[in-house]
Amino acid sequence: MLATRNRGKIRELRALLSGLPVRVLTLDDYPEIPPLPETGETFEANATSKATLVARLTGRIALADDSGLEVDALGGAPGVHSATFLGPHATAADRNAWVLERLRGVAEDARAARFRAVVAVAAPDGAVRTFEGTCEGLIADAPRGAGGFGYDPIFFVREYGCTMAELPVESKNAISHRARAFWAARDHIASLVGAGGGSLGKWSLGIGS
Repeated sequence: MLATRNRGKIRELRALLSGLPVRVLTLDDYPEIPPLPETGETFEANATSKATLVARLTGRIALADDSGLEVDALGGAPGVHSATFLGPHATAADRNAWVLERLRGVAEDARAARFRAVVAVAAPDGAVRTFEGTCEGLIADAPRGAGGFGYDPIFFVREYGCTMAELPVESKNAISHRARAFWAARDHIASLVGAGGGSLGKWSLGIGS
């Protein structure tokens, strides 16, 4: 199952998992599971803790990711704290504005940034593996585009000449950090499904927050 209630992630991950012989569930199917903590100091630690907890609570294979934006001019910030550094009530627009304000006047060649994602795949027996993906770009001078979510409106992708939020879904799913991490994990997921003898009940997947 997907260890998440994030609608943007769920849309992306369902598309990325298409073609695998599994039934995809999310935390919305398990309302009794509380919000998953993200107290680690690395993306890998957070993804692993979420996936292993959900696998243990549901008895299903669980997928969880942790991801964020790393801005070179900010020393890699906001990094692992990308979703939380302004507090629980801040919006994506607030976080984007914070980044843009700190890069005000910074030249284009010093605005390098990347999205980084780590996906953890955990089995109910406690076995877990992680997979990483990155997408290089730079911080735009203003938000652009209505697609995507999070920092997508300020993340400029050089090879496409637009922000991540301006890309068609198909293009984003071909290059995003999360897509690259999940594509790296697909063979492992397929092997777990095969080991389960094709039982869609036991081997349903879940996605973490």
